[in-house]
Amino acid sequence: MSGSDARALSRSLLDLCRMRKLTVATAESCTGGLVAGALTEIPGSSDVLDRGFVTYSDEAKRAMLGVKATTLATFGAVSKETATAMAVGALERAGVDLAVAITGIAGPGGATPGKPVGLVHFAVAARDGRILHRECRFGAIGRGGVRQRSVVEALRMLTELARGPQVHAKPRLEAASRIRQRVARSPRRGTAKRRRPPRA
Repeated sequence: MSGSDARALSRSLLDLCRMRKLTVATAESCTGGLVAGALTEIPGSSDVLDRGFVTYSDEAKRAMLGVKATTLATFGAVSKETATAMAVGALERAGVDLAVAITGIAGPGGATPGKPVGLVHFAVAARDGRILHRECRFGAIGRGGVRQRSVVEALRMLTELARGPQVHAKPRLEAASRIRQRVARSPRRGTAKRRRPPRA
């Protein structure tokens, strides 16, 4: 993967989003804003890219994207659950049509049992409720290599979702809210209320 791959994908994604009248936000951890940087390298990208969140720390993920502390404590920052919560948080807070999130271990340090260097979780969320998650294990290819390949993968996933059903401009965020409820995985409290029998 090279910088030319990212440029070509960025240009193609921006053209597709313009055609479908879609706006985009990014939520990045290990890539530190490189996805937003790849998009803004293309002139005229401001009509598609709304904003980018660089949430490197757990506190930033909580404060800027609304990732729950319990999600981070239970699954860790580098996980499917956190990536999904980041994407949904960016979607809700930016009010865009599509959002991508990236969280991973670029190296050379940071590996833990079961989470090696090169592990990256991606999530892309759409305003109509669609969501994609992908786990990539790039291996110990160097910090720059992991980050570069992560940018390309994120752009590909955004393109995949952008090609889906037409998203109407600025609909309500009910679908995204439903996704957030699933991501939270909070246990149900109490039991369902019983319906009263009809009066005679």
